[in-house]
Amino acid sequence: MITLENVEKSFPLAGGRSWVLRNVNLAIADGEFVSIMGPSGAGKSSLLNVLGLMDHDWQGGYSLDGTAVAPLNAKQRQALQRDKIGFIFQHYHLIDDLKVWENLDLPLQYRDVPAKERAAQVADLLDRFNIVGKKDLFPNQLSGGQQQLVAVARAVITKPRLLLADEPTGALHSTQARIIMDLLHELHRGGMTIVQVTHNEDYAAEAQRIVRLRDGWIEGT
Repeated sequence: MITLENVEKSFPLAGGRSWVLRNVNLAIADGEFVSIMGPSGAGKSSLLNVLGLMDHDWQGGYSLDGTAVAPLNAKQRQALQRDKIGFIFQHYHLIDDLKVWENLDLPLQYRDVPAKERAAQVADLLDRFNIVGKKDLFPNQLSGGQQQLVAVARAVITKPRLLLADEPTGALHSTQARIIMDLLHELHRGGMTIVQVTHNEDYAAEAQRIVRLRDGWIEGT
């Protein structure tokens, strides 16, 4: 699913460069569940941004599901991102002035899914994630755990091949975090490739493999 070859990222500084990623070589198989760990400033979020096609200012080779990323123009990268990748963020990133069902419906609108089919898919996700009773509420009317459930549902409603999760349990208490981790395991059992960034050693260990970063280098996998 993912192949990185000598991926590097840096910023210019007076008298030199500040390196964020150094000589990153990484392969993640289709259907694998991987955790990325490391201290603050290790390059975890930078690596996730590269994987998610949100950062294009890097050097090296990146192949996503058989497609070489570097030669693609901005429109092609956007299409690849839309078709292949789902995102979960620590702070939800829901749209405050849209109701729960509208937040779920929006990604399907971007893919030009017909209204009747969109309604069916939204209803299915609301039921699957046990949030049917919250469908007409706005995000600020939900608890943190409920908002993250909606965020996960929104990330997977388009059935992405790859799910990237940036500290998906970081803002939640333990009961809510357990629900989110159980959902990730369910999605993984369904065949989804998942890469999560986490500071929680216990949740990291629930993945099939841990990739550890330090100062932009991969320390171990």
